Amino acid sequence: MATLQDIGVSAGINILTAFIFFIIFAFLRLQPFNDRVYFSKWYLKGLRSSPASGGGFAGRFVNLDLRSYLKFLHWMPEALKMPERELIDHAGLDSVVYLRIYWLGLKIFAPIAMLAWAVLVPVNWTNNELELAKHLKNVTSSDIDKLTISNIPESSHRFWAHIVMAYAFTIWTCYMLMKEYETVANMRLQFVASEARRPDQFTVLVRNVPPDPDETVSELVEHFFLVNHPDNYLTHQVVYNANKLADLVSKKKKLQNWLDYYQLKYSRNNSQTRPITKLGCLGLCGQKVDAIEHYISEVDKTSKEIAEERENVVNDQKSIMPASFVSFKTRWAAAVCAQTTQTRNPTEWLTEWAAEPRDVYWPNLSIPYVSLTVRNLVMNVAFFFLTFFFIIPIAFVQSLATVEGIEKVAPFLKVIIEDEFVKSLIQGLLAGIVLKLFLIFLPGILMTMSKFEGFTSVSSLERRSASRYYIFNLVNVFLGNVIAGAAFEQLNSFLNQSPNQIPKTIGMAIPMKATFFITYIMVDGWAGVAGEILMLKPLIIYHLKNALLVKTEKDREEAMNPGSIGFNTGEPQIQLYFLLGLVYAPVTPMLLPFILIFFALAYVVYRHQIINVYNQEYESAAAFWPDVHGRVITALIISQLLLMGLIGTKHAALAAPFLIALPVITISFHRFCKGRYEPAFIRYPLQEAMMKDTLERAREPNLNLKGYLQDAYIHPVFKGGDEDDDGDMVRKLEKEVIIVPTKRQSRRNTPAPSRISGESSPSLAVINGKEV
Repeated sequence: MATLQDIGVSAGINILTAFIFFIIFAFLRLQPFNDRVYFSKWYLKGLRSSPASGGGFAGRFVNLDLRSYLKFLHWMPEALKMPERELIDHAGLDSVVYLRIYWLGLKIFAPIAMLAWAVLVPVNWTNNELELAKHLKNVTSSDIDKLTISNIPESSHRFWAHIVMAYAFTIWTCYMLMKEYETVANMRLQFVASEARRPDQFTVLVRNVPPDPDETVSELVEHFFLVNHPDNYLTHQVVYNANKLADLVSKKKKLQNWLDYYQLKYSRNNSQTRPITKLGCLGLCGQKVDAIEHYISEVDKTSKEIAEERENVVNDQKSIMPASFVSFKTRWAAAVCAQTTQTRNPTEWLTEWAAEPRDVYWPNLSIPYVSLTVRNLVMNVAFFFLTFFFIIPIAFVQSLATVEGIEKVAPFLKVIIEDEFVKSLIQGLLAGIVLKLFLIFLPGILMTMSKFEGFTSVSSLERRSASRYYIFNLVNVFLGNVIAGAAFEQLNSFLNQSPNQIPKTIGMAIPMKATFFITYIMVDGWAGVAGEILMLKPLIIYHLKNALLVKTEKDREEAMNPGSIGFNTGEPQIQLYFLLGLVYAPVTPMLLPFILIFFALAYVVYRHQIINVYNQEYESAAAFWPDVHGRVITALIISQLLLMGLIGTKHAALAAPFLIALPVITISFHRFCKGRYEPAFIRYPLQEAMMKDTLERAREPNLNLKGYLQDAYIHPVFKGGDEDDDGDMVRKLEKEVIIVPTKRQSRRNTPAPSRISGESSPSLAVINGKEV
């Protein structure tokens, strides 16, 4: 169990580590050869160029201005200067609203921390319950635990202070959540209203198109929307299963990179010796061949395979999926289609808003819709086992990451670890570091599971992955450490106590586990956040590419990897701190200052990263905010239930029932917010769509919208490549299908405009003035 000294040692080490990270960052960001890594956002926008190479050869790589090093923390106030409105224009609404989650944490926990320390800390400290427990040898505790609710004796009237504070914390949290929900909803509506024209504003994704023996998918989609949306349908683009083609394109890109590398290596080598490579595993074994000739041959071979596969995809009807991107003449028409049921069979012609083209996750569009339910079930079962079986190694390793655990496994280390400083180091750092290491591979696993489920956009993949990451943190990181960890620590007490004493021990042990979370917050939330700003991985990769592959300015731009905010990992981390803060605010107020430091530090660091580094992959207009709100509400309810159970173990029978109303109030508040604000995040108001359409028609009466939307949702492997036939392939995909005779009777009375002439299509009854 960590003591006040252990917490102090951990805090000192983590503060020193964070400070060292900031000093290293301040030095690295000033060097000209790192400029593209630490200011990549401005390079991508074309607003920054390579620093001047003054000072000769050394000046090209090292900043020789000594005065610039004196302001090594100047980046912090600079990160706070950009106004929010300008930041939205610069980085998008998603990034700004993501920052507001940190700001919300500060607004919620700053008043709560002051109130808790002013009221609850004196109430907890002025008791001697833990001293009596020590003498009876029931539980172990430290001075830090005297600040917790465990130090209050059973049936004490002092529990009323905690109940009153629980109501105050709940009311304040709900108030701030409501104000923030309203603010973000208004920001979203204003952003959508002022946003420039985008293809997804006019487009819906249609899935589960029913098969028809007389028409292809393309003809069927056109016919359906000409009949049912005659005045608004504009064009469509069917979905192709181009996954194999995409793999070939990716393979060719890798081969081309190796070819460029060996050609550059040969050109820089003054000797006439040509580079050699081996054909075996990873080029480490097998037959030796001329590297340049080998990769030229492989690139040519792959190019031919790509050309053949492209023809197969376009000409083979089996490559066309029963799905299509359908575009309309107005935003209003797209909103109506996306938000309504198309047929009496609710399982066919399913429509939803199309993601913006850069947000589309193309590989999953080829997954048959009927298999999505099965995939979802399989992944839910897999996630269940992952979550509940993962707690076994975590609990085992956590038990070893203590002084007692190490002494049991390695008794010969007892002499070393009994040293006061080493002991403080182990109890203040080791458990948090071990837990952090165990979670390194989790985001990748969860993202793979989300991809398998079949989500069709990067944003939905990240939201799904974030949701599961949050559940995993709740079960393993929080409940697993609080309940299992506390029970493990008090195992000897359990064996020596009568059954009616066990609830008392648990009631005392759960607040004591706060010391572990304090150490975890410092490792993950202080040093971890400070380490984020170093961008070590992108820095190393950039310099490796720059040394081995870069030949032109375009190559240098492609070598930059700014990354993004990483919603799937960042948001669950924030929610864990909301959970810890709300749970321990009435129980162990000492944890709150550590959380406040995390929110303040993370806000500054990520604001700097969003301004200067991160390049967000997509823009969802803060569609994730209902998830953020819901998880904070969940944390609030969990805190209320745990406090209710904790006071129940203290035999405060008269006080505990007054907490029952808190979950009811919180759930009612959540239902109110869900009905009042959530529609702004899942529906597009028709009034807003009509206003935007009207303004656009007035400003651009001659806009060629069809030309703008025609190739917006063509698979990326069919465009933007370096193949000579790319243009021909795109034109072939865009080639408009002439209406062919059909056995469908409804075709004969279709008054919709023709895709060819734009004029109204006459019914067959009046063709050539003859009755049919």
